[in-house]
Amino acid sequence: MSLSFVAFVSCSDDKALSESGSNSDSNGNVSAVSVYKSGTEDGHDYVDLGLTSGTLWATANVGAKTPQDYGNYYAWGETTTKANYSLSTYLDGNIARESDCGTDKDALKGVTDIVGTQYDAAQANWGGKWRMPTKAQQDELRSECYWVWTESYNGSDLRGYIVYKAKNSSDKGKQVNSGATPSSSYTLSDAHLFLPAAGARSASSLMSAGAYGYYWSSSLDNDYPLFAWDIYFDLDFVDSYRGLFRYSGQSVRAVIPGK
Repeated sequence: MSLSFVAFVSCSDDKALSESGSNSDSNGNVSAVSVYKSGTEDGHDYVDLGLTSGTLWATANVGAKTPQDYGNYYAWGETTTKANYSLSTYLDGNIARESDCGTDKDALKGVTDIVGTQYDAAQANWGGKWRMPTKAQQDELRSECYWVWTESYNGSDLRGYIVYKAKNSSDKGKQVNSGATPSSSYTLSDAHLFLPAAGARSASSLMSAGAYGYYWSSSLDNDYPLFAWDIYFDLDFVDSYRGLFRYSGQSVRAVIPGK
């Protein structure tokens, strides 16, 4: 099976704006109001998107103070940030070559899902019921919600996807990409979360911020252990992806699993 890779575009500004707002259209163009939330768990807000599994999604990335912040970047299976995201700094440093992933040199050999383990960045940083989402939970988010690309979320000039609780079955899984017109029935007063296009970290650089979003799942790609699954998006599409190496720094959006 062939694997596709996204060409990174370097970005020197790794700070997202931190304003809140309301009175908005479905593209997120608004004057100031409060951010949507359904409740709070262990000091972190969540939104109930009416998903079949009952999974609750955090309103902001791990490490972010508001939904408009990019937050922290983590290599898959690591729970702290660092200055250099490369193979030589990954895990315990014993993986000398990419082909060593999945072998005895890999500290995560045999671990197919890190959810709820010591390697879970959401659990390690937020505690309580918070976990990294599994691939199945990310797939559910893609297939059951209404996705709208915005060039300016909540008045912040921040790009990314607004993920709405679908109001009808025909809207489930629909992606309103750049240039398309979203339904006027969706506004920021409706249940939603925002996924900023926060890019990813490679070596010491932040790449593609404002253009691409990469959000880790807890699930390893069992066929290619150099990779783990994530949600990947740009202004034209949203998909499940496995194109960036485990040692790259990506965003984490935490969840509370359904009962």
